[in-house]
Amino acid sequence: MSIRLCLLMAMLGGLLPLVGTEKESGPLSTLFPLLNADALLSPNCSQLTLKLNFSTKVVKHEYIVAFNGYFTAKARSHFISSALRDVDAVNWRIVRRKNPASDYPSDFEVVEIRQDVRSSLLNLQDHPYIKRVTPQRMVLRSLKVTDCTDGGSPCNDTRWVQKWQSWQTSRPLRRTSLSLSSGFWHATGRHSSRRLLRAIPRHVAQILQADVLWQMGHTGSGVKVAVFDTGLSEKHPHFKNVKERTNWTNEKTLDDGLGHGTFVAGVIASMRECQGFAPDSELHIFRVFTNNQVSYTSWFLDAFNYAILKKIDVLNLSIGGPDFMDHPFVDKVWELTANKVIMVSAIGNDGPLYGTLNNPADQMDVIGVGGIDFEDNIARFSSRGMTTWELPGGYGRVKPDIVTYGSGVRGSGLKEGCRSLSGTSVASPVVAGAVTLLASTVLNRELINPASMKQALIASARRLPGVNMFEQGHGKLDLLRAYQILNSYKPQASLSPSYIDLTECPYMWPYCSQPIYSGGMPTIVNVTILNGMGVTGRIVDKPIWQPYLPQNGDYVDVAVSYSPVLWPWAGYLAVSISVAKKAASWEGIAQGHVMVTVASPAENDSAVGGELTSTVKLPVKVKIVPTPPRSKRILWDQYHNLRYPPGYFPRDNLRMKNDPLDWNGDHIHTNFRDMYQHLRSMGYFVEVLGAPITCFDASQYGTLMMVDSEEEYFPEEITKLRRDIDNGLSLIIFSDWYNTSVMRKVKFYDENTRQWWMPDTGGANVPALNDLISVWGMAFSDGLYEGDFTMADHDMYYASGCSIARFPEDGIVIAQTLKDQGLEVLKQETAVVENVPVLGLYQTPTEGGGRIALYGDSNCIDDSHRQKDCYWLLDALLQYTSYSMTPPSLTHSKNRVVPPTGSDRLLPQRLEGNHLYRYSKVLEAHLGDPKPRPLPACPHLSWAKPQPLNETAPSNLWKHQKLLSVDMDKVALPNVRPYRPQVRPLSPGESGAWDIPGGIMPGRYNQEVGQTIPVFAFLGAMVVLSFFVVQLTKSKSKPKRRKPRVKRPLYLQQQQTTHSGRNPTV
Repeated sequence: MSIRLCLLMAMLGGLLPLVGTEKESGPLSTLFPLLNADALLSPNCSQLTLKLNFSTKVVKHEYIVAFNGYFTAKARSHFISSALRDVDAVNWRIVRRKNPASDYPSDFEVVEIRQDVRSSLLNLQDHPYIKRVTPQRMVLRSLKVTDCTDGGSPCNDTRWVQKWQSWQTSRPLRRTSLSLSSGFWHATGRHSSRRLLRAIPRHVAQILQADVLWQMGHTGSGVKVAVFDTGLSEKHPHFKNVKERTNWTNEKTLDDGLGHGTFVAGVIASMRECQGFAPDSELHIFRVFTNNQVSYTSWFLDAFNYAILKKIDVLNLSIGGPDFMDHPFVDKVWELTANKVIMVSAIGNDGPLYGTLNNPADQMDVIGVGGIDFEDNIARFSSRGMTTWELPGGYGRVKPDIVTYGSGVRGSGLKEGCRSLSGTSVASPVVAGAVTLLASTVLNRELINPASMKQALIASARRLPGVNMFEQGHGKLDLLRAYQILNSYKPQASLSPSYIDLTECPYMWPYCSQPIYSGGMPTIVNVTILNGMGVTGRIVDKPIWQPYLPQNGDYVDVAVSYSPVLWPWAGYLAVSISVAKKAASWEGIAQGHVMVTVASPAENDSAVGGELTSTVKLPVKVKIVPTPPRSKRILWDQYHNLRYPPGYFPRDNLRMKNDPLDWNGDHIHTNFRDMYQHLRSMGYFVEVLGAPITCFDASQYGTLMMVDSEEEYFPEEITKLRRDIDNGLSLIIFSDWYNTSVMRKVKFYDENTRQWWMPDTGGANVPALNDLISVWGMAFSDGLYEGDFTMADHDMYYASGCSIARFPEDGIVIAQTLKDQGLEVLKQETAVVENVPVLGLYQTPTEGGGRIALYGDSNCIDDSHRQKDCYWLLDALLQYTSYSMTPPSLTHSKNRVVPPTGSDRLLPQRLEGNHLYRYSKVLEAHLGDPKPRPLPACPHLSWAKPQPLNETAPSNLWKHQKLLSVDMDKVALPNVRPYRPQVRPLSPGESGAWDIPGGIMPGRYNQEVGQTIPVFAFLGAMVVLSFFVVQLTKSKSKPKRRKPRVKRPLYLQQQQTTHSGRNPTV
């Protein structure tokens, strides 16, 4: 086991390449040379946990052909044959799938195409019955070693041996298993160090007061719940109602060889020891992962189809990844929820970084679950919002939906007993179990659907104090309040969030962190519409903006865009808020509300007009301040940031080899959140540009910030920026590395397709940046540098940054001594380079012109992998660009050098054959030579015509969310005391994963034991009672006899008479 642990650490630490061979449609076989564990870890690192990760890779020659409907195997074969009639029959074949869904119609087929691939795919896509053709993917689960200390950082003394090489691994699309202790089924708990006091609950179901509903006779009966995981053993003692176990893998077993699926199933439906929420529910086990932790997209699609056929009610999916563009998977999730399957999914374990939500939990129709500990603190590992689908043009939605216990939760062991596990993978089955139990309490099951269940959960959730909505969603799961809401529920529409209050901190962060003002970029709030009336719906007419005149609502302009169709069960309502020009010098609070009417087809024609309607109100409250001076206003360029999943965009820091993809949205409220907070604390107002540079009024802003830009620039943008800087706008650029040789070196090799995946750009698109600033005689180089240094008495770290190759001779340039990281990557050699230009300051010569500041690395302001922040440098640069105050610490620095002319060095060129045009908003393909697209029109908002109300607005927008027509007081609950977890210190060498034998669940739901105990108790009581009755009868039937007197000896009588002088009495 120790050798295996070392090998896994070596693989994921970047020490070893992944070298694999794979059979056709078979699992990956990975080979590792042996290593010494002492070379990997410092002895000071005492706490390690195994973390599950997923990666996906394209399967060689295999493609998923999705149809427009469900067809028999014969019909599907006919459609494909007709589409490929011009292709030689020996060059393609349909891959037969043997699983429980094979006998039913399907909406997809797996086709193997070996020759004429391009023409064959085009022919397939042109067929009228074929919707989409996508590559088949293999999902590989792997183990990752992490520090298991609660809230701690990784061990500082870890020694990793860096070895640069071509990364022979799959393209890591990373649909990840969201548990933090994948080795829990092997853990003994005997080698953990002593920890502080922590809450150790016996059963999470009882903490959430599921026993109250058990006492009322609700135990999940009649609800079908599916667990998509690693399977379950047939004779596991914790489960009594396993309705069906199905195997979707290529292994000939239904049993769980790992333990993860058993744990998840136990949290939902275990009947003894570590009790689950719904022990009487019908448990459907879908084994979609092999014991080698391998799966395929087609396995999931077949299993999803089978779940629809079986009319599954609740489905738990404890996996996720950032790839929200995996079309077959996402489309099938939509289809599942459209068929009334309530999907519960983990939100991700990539916290505390913001903008790290995982798919499918970030979808509107899925219940996304985050994790908390037993002290109601947001778990450090739990991913944070916002969703990043909508960037850069809009703004993300609120996720997670709710949070619940996900740290130290106990669940079923592989064969028997209990284990503890942490992660949102644990929080997800907690909610899935609660949803299953809640569904069993509702008499009219027709009312239960993905929207109504989510409405009940978020309306009943308990808000955690001091936590914003992108961390906790709507709050902590409250099972009993959700029960009350569901049992008085009437179909309706609702909104998430249910109100907009830009003054309420910290819950409404980041909206509450900055007031709005006239002339600023509109504040966009992305609201989710939940439609509990039906799977489809529409918004009637247009949403109405009604300002409150007594609360200055007429100072606010509102524009609304929305989903033309609400499907499945949900849609969006994007509210853009701006300040009227007449309030340019006004300060105060303004209020109003948006009225939205949702209509949905009635399930029967008895309703009037065949439609159900529901009108909801969205209260709006904002704080308005006078327009700040130009020098205080910063514009952040979001439009020119790209991110995964569209293409391979590598990390800005090349040391991050175990997570090489840059999949954050690069937004001031996600991975630049700390920088944003710092700027606000310094009094700056930061706005986001989600459109081309041609779409903003430069006279309103002091500084334009471009950080880690990967996108190209339109020629019109370059021309306008030059004009704007001549007229007083200043520019700050934080660049990153770009070196074509290094890009070729850090490519990914896919063993399945035998292809290299080349980066589409570097850490930043330096050639495009050079085009932007070339008019001033500036340029970045293709150098790649790393190292620690001191600047102006501040410790700094340069992480995979570039240098300045050209700069005007009258500018200020600061140089440092750094390591040549490019040489280390390419040749595994170490070299130190002196006088590397890293910082440049320049005042443009035009009268009233702006200033330009260049810095070659953005990692010091990026939360993703920042080691040492450089906010002091950002402050100094803003003082220079906004106020023309040159920092003395830089102008008189001993590291100031003569600006480089760059005449002796070629500037970086774009990588030949890159595919950036596929994902670019600027470029398009043109005869193999990409060229700029036509400049798009600037976004135009259609402001709603106000319908003023002369009435007073509510003073507090947040009253605990109540759905329309819901009266929880009508639903009574037994008078019970809430369950509290016991707290005790852990003894030395003891872990939180206790193997404490649990009790027997109370009530009627334990048929084997629970029903026999009352019988034996009654018989025993009757035996005892009979014994006492017989004894009592015997005592009454016997005649009473006087007790005979015992005569005393004569000498005692004489003594007593002598001493007392009296005769003794009898």
